[in-house]
Amino acid sequence: PRKALTVAAVAGLTNAMILAIINTAAEHAEQSESRPLYAIFFAAAMLLYVVAQRWILTQAAEQVEAMIERTVGELGQIDILINNAGVGGYAKIVDQSLEEWRSIIDTNLSGVFHCCRSAIPHLRRRGGGFIVNISSLAGKNAFPMGGAYCSSKAALNMFSEVLMQEVRYDDIRVSYVMPGSVTTAFDGGRAHAGSDWKMTAEDVAEVVLDIVSINRRTLASRVEMRPSKPKK
Repeated sequence: PRKALTVAAVAGLTNAMILAIINTAAEHAEQSESRPLYAIFFAAAMLLYVVAQRWILTQAAEQVEAMIERTVGELGQIDILINNAGVGGYAKIVDQSLEEWRSIIDTNLSGVFHCCRSAIPHLRRRGGGFIVNISSLAGKNAFPMGGAYCSSKAALNMFSEVLMQEVRYDDIRVSYVMPGSVTTAFDGGRAHAGSDWKMTAEDVAEVVLDIVSINRRTLASRVEMRPSKPKK
């Protein structure tokens, strides 16, 4: 069975991803022998290791490496790394505190760097795998009071593009997903008020599953997601 490490900070999106993975594993369990290896996400016995503590991503690289090593020690391998940790904040650039700026950049960008850097040697030893970075449309569409968040996601997009080119011939496929408005607890629960027009965390999880289920000859390197009928 293939194993995934999901590095997470947004509970709603992470929980949806876990449930989607488990449900898909169950649906495909009986078909696993008849379908190509890379068309199956996980066998029924798949294990999912979730790290929900955001703080570890902002610590020294050695601690992130220890997290990866612990994961490999418990699961035996990593085949898929999903970098889903993300934090935000709203402030004009001139008013933003250094603490908040560092927190956002460290979590949304440096944390991904540390996780990828530590996981890639294990993926190479496995003969390949997937890295899926959850970014945001804010990485290409700036908005006032989103300086740190928009900057972190724009940098994450370019980081993902560079990494994709560096490891593609190791059979490591790097993708990044850029959701627009999603109903989660990301913004202190405010996203739930009158949010029926927004996408759900399950929608994002479904796209991630599609990315890692596609035939190995194809790479969905960049995916943009947005509500089909945004609020006017």
